[in-house]
Amino acid sequence: MENALENLALGSRVAVIRLRSLGDCVLTTPALELLKQSRPDLQIGVIVEDRFAPVFEGNPNVQAILPPAIKPLARWRPDLCLNLHGGTRSIVLTAGSGARIRAGFAHFRGAAVYNLRIPTAQEILHVDRKVHTAEHLASAVFFLGARRQPIPRARLFAPPIERPERPYAVIHAVSANPAKTWTAQGFLEAARHLQQDNLEPVFIAGPGEDLSPFHEYRCIAGAPLASTKTLLANASLFVGNDSGPAHMTAAFGVPVVVLYGKSDPIVWAPWRAQSQVLVDDESIHNIRAAQVIEAIHRLRASLGVSR
Repeated sequence: MENALENLALGSRVAVIRLRSLGDCVLTTPALELLKQSRPDLQIGVIVEDRFAPVFEGNPNVQAILPPAIKPLARWRPDLCLNLHGGTRSIVLTAGSGARIRAGFAHFRGAAVYNLRIPTAQEILHVDRKVHTAEHLASAVFFLGARRQPIPRARLFAPPIERPERPYAVIHAVSANPAKTWTAQGFLEAARHLQQDNLEPVFIAGPGEDLSPFHEYRCIAGAPLASTKTLLANASLFVGNDSGPAHMTAAFGVPVVVLYGKSDPIVWAPWRAQSQVLVDDESIHNIRAAQVIEAIHRLRASLGVSR
């Protein structure tokens, strides 16, 4: 099946399975845009956990958001099911989708489920290097027959609100993984410099995460993802660990400063974003506050904002 998209009737339904994580969900949006640009008539449904569903809400390329369960997926009656996850649960969903065309990466486990097996991104893109996650996901839709073109940046959508009275910078200073979490003291130093640059620091965290070291600033923990989208969309800057919120902010076109330790920025850096990336392969804790502050100034200067 050389071009799966050509084998789909007008108005066909395409189910895209995108389970976990937040960053992966955000970086799936370029692939969805490429798919829709190539076949605007397609009805695209995303199968995703409820907690990450707001990533796709308001996206004009997505016509349905479905829970990761066989019955609602089968009732939606997709003509093509594209598995972008590859784990056990997604394999079961693909098999139970009832889709005539079932596509997934051939090097993932459970490839027997697919009647259309997708080669590696390197083979599809004709490159001999590591690829970014956005490239990996977009390569799948190129293989299906989407028009070859530059891969766009990730995009999220939030309802418009009035401009905030005071410009602010969002700081994401916590992570479930200590190896991906910069020091609290470092973030506090960065926050003080942001204040001097007339940006209000706003610290965010997930449910149950501790923001007490940053109590002198505005702190928002455990907010619904939909309201977090609005907060990030209207920020002037983001500073934080390599994380889902960093990718979300970049998807709104907000400039970001992101810190990396063990995770690979070649694979996980903000995609096509105004960004400064700081890396220490040995430990994220080796990154100095002065480096982060200089990255903030460098980024703002590139945007025409003086110190």
